[in-house]
Amino acid sequence: MATGFFDGVEPPKFHHYNPDEIVMGKRMEDHLRFAVAYWHSFAWEGQDPFGGQTFQRPWHPQDDMGRAKLKADVAFEMFDLLGVPFFCWHDADIRPEQGSFAENLRTLNEITDYIGEKMEGSKTRLLWGTANMFSDRRWMSGASTNPDPDVFAFAAATVKSCLDATHKLGGQNYVLWGGREGYETLLNTDMGQELDHMGRFLSMVVDYKHKIGFEGQILVEPKPQEPSKHQYDYDAATCIGFLRKYGLENEVKLNLEQGHAILAGHSFEHEIAVAASEGMLGSIDMNRNDYQSGWDTDQFPNNVPEVALAYYHVLNAGGLGKGGTNFDAKLRRQSLDAQDLIDGHAGGMEICARGLKAAAAMIEDGGLNAALADRYAGWKSPDAQAMLTSDLETLAQHVLSENIAPFPRSGRQEALENWVNRFV
Repeated sequence: MATGFFDGVEPPKFHHYNPDEIVMGKRMEDHLRFAVAYWHSFAWEGQDPFGGQTFQRPWHPQDDMGRAKLKADVAFEMFDLLGVPFFCWHDADIRPEQGSFAENLRTLNEITDYIGEKMEGSKTRLLWGTANMFSDRRWMSGASTNPDPDVFAFAAATVKSCLDATHKLGGQNYVLWGGREGYETLLNTDMGQELDHMGRFLSMVVDYKHKIGFEGQILVEPKPQEPSKHQYDYDAATCIGFLRKYGLENEVKLNLEQGHAILAGHSFEHEIAVAASEGMLGSIDMNRNDYQSGWDTDQFPNNVPEVALAYYHVLNAGGLGKGGTNFDAKLRRQSLDAQDLIDGHAGGMEICARGLKAAAAMIEDGGLNAALADRYAGWKSPDAQAMLTSDLETLAQHVLSENIAPFPRSGRQEALENWVNRFV
């Protein structure tokens, strides 16, 4: 039964996104694996640091199960309108906050049963679930890194419940992102202890995944400066080092976000390339920041060159596997209408489709790979390979005896940038 929320809304008109179009031997939908973020699309009420709610939705206020079920009804109507294969949620997005863990668990189980029924009549599946361990005041000093052991225990119980719910709904991943896993000042922080607790917590999650037979990926999401001044999960390289330190590099991969890459001082393709080089690329959150504001504004993507280079590295890494392209993006707080929700997502899907096709064309052309092969060609010789198993004294003698005087070669950056622009 329709809710009426989308009455009169124009369905999306796609010019570039065709789920059945074959790109590099694979359906476009299966490459991109789009997901809608429940928190931005349905739970966010339009507030910002200087102003309150601007959206007035039929499911507001989000404080009882009747409105939680209405929100789910509207969500699945939108999934069907867009034709997206996946969605994602935090526990706090789908059930009202009850204050106690027992009541939160009861309402989480009730709403996920309801969502499971909705999924039976829809093509849309769960890409991943996660726990909101940042909004409530109990998390103000972190979750797994909190100095209070009771908060650590509450966090463990919360993640268990969310992993159970994700498993029940057939989720293909489970994400942990440390919205407050960091510190404000070292004056009251034992960093070594907090990192050890965070590592132990993640090990518990991995152990429980195997115990219940969850076959999805466990992912962590780098989040610089959001909101702690010093986040422990700052960027892809930091997270990879953390996972290796605690012996989790073969159990956990990364969920990378465009906006967070920019906050960390990187490009999105840099973060993807770093994760891919270590075999830890799991999934991506697609959005963009406002480059003038300097904050994580979570806007829908609209920059084809940025998106194309991101998917270039995704495709070179073999694709997203069990991961996907989650639109961790929200409307502007002045975009009040149901039509805006459709237009925002449809526009993002179009940009990603254009970027994917451009990335595939670049790979099929082979220009960048040829340039890379040429630049590193010298390392293919037996003498060059022998250097890597040699020692400093032998190499120093080699330079002296052969009178080696290297002459620099151009990196040809401008020519390569021009080459990319042929495709985007």
